[in-house]
Amino acid sequence: MPWGLRRFQETGQVHFLTFSCYRRRPNLEGAHACDTFVNALERVRRDYSLFVYGYVVMPEHVHLLLNEPERDTLARALQSLKQGVARRLALRAEDSFWQARYYDFNVWSERKFVEKLRYIHRNPVERELVSRPEDWLWSSFRHYANGETEVVEIESQWTARKREQAGIFLTLKVRSPAENPAQAELGRGTLKSRLLELP
Repeated sequence: MPWGLRRFQETGQVHFLTFSCYRRRPNLEGAHACDTFVNALERVRRDYSLFVYGYVVMPEHVHLLLNEPERDTLARALQSLKQGVARRLALRAEDSFWQARYYDFNVWSERKFVEKLRYIHRNPVERELVSRPEDWLWSSFRHYANGETEVVEIESQWTARKREQAGIFLTLKVRSPAENPAQAELGRGTLKSRLLELP
């Protein structure tokens, strides 16, 4: 890990993650590569019991907004995701598919959550890949806009409403600071789940 970089994991917080293709090469350019990543993300979501709040697949990098897994660690979940994609898209490549590191930002307030989600959804527009966020097929934007069901289950007001109608109610396990020293060290409040208020 680079000098001065500290990760605060096992805090119960949501994480904004960014990881890039090796040397920023456009390894995720094209429908097949993007679809492969999205399918791998759904597999990891299920296997590690993740809540995915948002994502976007760009030609040379990915942004994710998700919680820490209920099974295993966030680092292992990301390792599984990256390895699964690399195996399918670059099994015999000479170079690595991904950069070794990833950027991890703890989302410690509702304001930051909304800021990061908007950033994710606007990224294809900012890069001039499309003129409107809904035109980019490999992001969670359309799910938030109209409840569209995607390959990746997105944790949102739409998903919560569907669960309620089906009689499924999730329980939330909250750890005290004594049980969770990383949270106490971070010294910031944990994001409260108020997804019904998101735009």
